[in-house]
Amino acid sequence: MLEYHLDSATDTETLGARLAHGLAPGRVLYLNGDLGTGKTTLVRGLLRALGYHGTVKSPTFTLVEPYQLDDWQLFHWDLYRLADPEELEYLGLRDQIDGAAVLLIEWPECGFGELPPADVEITLSYAGTGRSCRLESRSSPGRILLASLA
Repeated sequence: MLEYHLDSATDTETLGARLAHGLAPGRVLYLNGDLGTGKTTLVRGLLRALGYHGTVKSPTFTLVEPYQLDDWQLFHWDLYRLADPEELEYLGLRDQIDGAAVLLIEWPECGFGELPPADVEITLSYAGTGRSCRLESRSSPGRILLASLA
């Protein structure tokens, strides 16, 4: 487990960029935290580090935002408005669990029972005027990813 204090949105994006350097297709990251804690900001930093230059927006209303990178895809899910975990079947999640894409999933508890297991679970929380970030590996590839941050 790793813990960081993030003083600003820039710090959050920087941590996302650092995560990107060890990321590989097939990884699943759960993003936990209250509204406004910086989950999409972390994703923005990660995507920028992977070479994506377009707009990075929260998938709050679309539920999923796809990003095409050079050799693979990244899907940023926000399950906050999901009515039933079984809806993930109709939204195409199964097609994305092929080892060729990265899945970043906000509000994973809303998809309980239908989601693939996480390699890394990231929890952002308010800490004074900044944020606290805890990263926990949940698999062997997750341990390798977190080791790349050290």
